[in-house]
Amino acid sequence: MDTNIPKELPKLDIPEDWIVGKDISREILNMYTNFPCRLKAGIFVLCMGGEIEALIDTTNYRVKANDFVTILPGSILQILKVTGELNIYFLGYSSQFIIETNVIKATVDIFYTIKTSPVIPLKDEVAQIIREHLDLLAKTYLTFYGKISKEVTKHMLLTLVYGLGDLYKDIRTKKTVLCKSEQITHDFTQLVMRHYSQERNVAFYAEKLGITQAHLSTTIRQVTGKTCLEIIASMVIMDAKAQLKSTEASVQSIAYSLNFTNMSFFGKYFKRHVGISPQEYRNN
Repeated sequence: MDTNIPKELPKLDIPEDWIVGKDISREILNMYTNFPCRLKAGIFVLCMGGEIEALIDTTNYRVKANDFVTILPGSILQILKVTGELNIYFLGYSSQFIIETNVIKATVDIFYTIKTSPVIPLKDEVAQIIREHLDLLAKTYLTFYGKISKEVTKHMLLTLVYGLGDLYKDIRTKKTVLCKSEQITHDFTQLVMRHYSQERNVAFYAEKLGITQAHLSTTIRQVTGKTCLEIIASMVIMDAKAQLKSTEASVQSIAYSLNFTNMSFFGKYFKRHVGISPQEYRNN
């Protein structure tokens, strides 16, 4: 297995707001076998039969019957091996829809747990409940897709997210205590989610955590591979994108809501991270 991931990975997204289905074929999975792909979409997978060996963010996982997989946007995926008689259910949401619904806020308490444990085993009865839920969504998709409002679709996604929250919180309480660096990362992530709209200074978060800025920066990079500023910026940009696409608020009011002193500073910040101006993003 070549672990040298290219700088620009193929980025796979969903062209519609959402898509749901079952009995994924080997041919579809083979699309992910030749090289690692960075997913822009958010994907949920329920395995009811067969086995899939896969890399998610360079960690090897073996997915088997009654396993539930949550693949967050931005994750790197590669299928290594498929065995047995597959019975796979999946639900996917496009990157644009995830931005518009601002679903990241709903996952703040479990984000770190999902990132470190994307594959979780389910009890038979829980797996059956989720299977029935996905079956219902599949029937809804085939019968009413195109007639369902974005607001209803949003609530369908949040229902699943909050249900996953209970599953992942239960897993988190059963896990051993996080090591110190993991605990710092977890606490930092939660602080960022609470304060990113007002605070983009790393020193603020270091003070809140009672550690030096250097210690915080080193720890976050070691655990996540990202800098503190990158994590803060990802939350700021996510919020800005959501407001630009899902509200009629002016660019100026959005800039002020995120504690930018003027539109010029906000525009430069947004363009540095997105590649286009806020108005261009809204118009696209």
